[in-house]
Amino acid sequence: MSAKTVFTTGEAAKICKVSQQTIIRCFDNGSLKGFRVPGSRFRRIPREQLYTFMKENGIPTEALESGKRKILIVDDDEDLVDLMQDAFARDGRFEIKTANNGFGAGMLVKEFRPDLVVLDVMLPDINGKEVCQRVRNDPTMKTVKIICISGMVEQNKIADLRAAGADDFMNKPFAVDVLVERGCQMLEMEGTSATG
Repeated sequence: MSAKTVFTTGEAAKICKVSQQTIIRCFDNGSLKGFRVPGSRFRRIPREQLYTFMKENGIPTEALESGKRKILIVDDDEDLVDLMQDAFARDGRFEIKTANNGFGAGMLVKEFRPDLVVLDVMLPDINGKEVCQRVRNDPTMKTVKIICISGMVEQNKIADLRAAGADDFMNKPFAVDVLVERGCQMLEMEGTSATG
């Protein structure tokens, strides 16, 4: 699965650089073909229909080609990194890079500019909290989402991480599928918004 085949109206709007309302209006008036998810109000637009719509309306289609969200996975446990990488790769909507220490993470965040960072708190060189702070201190990274992962469960440490800029926290061990789902929710990738 190299690319996503079905889009939510929100995703289609981002790719076309128009408002979600515009996409919904085009969907409802039939100029953008798609389908509704059975038993829900959610509209879905197949890739080829979106491509046709973009062509017809003179919208550049590069965004559709590279419409993947970028994820940076930072952990020094290589087996876990492989597991997480596989889980996000299976989803098919992500471009994934990995780092196994805080220094590598700092470099990659600037270069790769991920949408989401999955960050182990206990790194061999600097701790995850510091990585969070570095990301948050860069005004161009305001929209980056950070999920911290760790085997430690002290509540005050979790509060510290949130204060340092983490958006979410997951205790190890966790199910990688739950992590992917959490990541998708944070990036608003599955039409969880009220307008769907």
